[in-house]
Amino acid sequence: MPTEKPDAVALLKADHRKVEGLFEKFETAKDADRKKALAQEICTELCVHATIEEEIFYPACQGEIEDEKMVGEAYVEHDGAKVMIAELLASGPDNEFYDAKMKVLSEDIKHHVKEEERRSDGLFAEAKEAGLDMDALGERMLARKQELLTQFKANGLPPPTTRAFTGHKLVQGKPVG
Repeated sequence: MPTEKPDAVALLKADHRKVEGLFEKFETAKDADRKKALAQEICTELCVHATIEEEIFYPACQGEIEDEKMVGEAYVEHDGAKVMIAELLASGPDNEFYDAKMKVLSEDIKHHVKEEERRSDGLFAEAKEAGLDMDALGERMLARKQELLTQFKANGLPPPTTRAFTGHKLVQGKPVG
């Protein structure tokens, strides 16, 4: 029996639910090693998710959706998250602000998800309304996601790079300048 592949929005929403669950686990974790492992998993999931959105989904939306500003805002929100991800990856649970940074990242991601998933005027709704081929996008995104996860498992998570956030440069995953 063939497995059904998710459309683009279903794939992205599944990623959102997975990360929400990981943030909940982090909040209740007490052990430093467990927190570090969960943080690594959260950062990996967010980096993969952001990459497939930025490389495939957002470009497909540009010029097609009614509210073009949403795509630009999404890129900027990703960049803010990437700065926090870089700081988390460069530190550990013994850092005074580690838990606080994870909490802020969680809140920023919740806001971003809410913006994308709004029923009538969110980015996902507008993409569907524009008639984008969600099945084809989903296939491309799933293939890229699997490629990235394989690459990250083999080589480790590379430092996140920003697109629109020019106030900071990331060098080896650490904000500078």
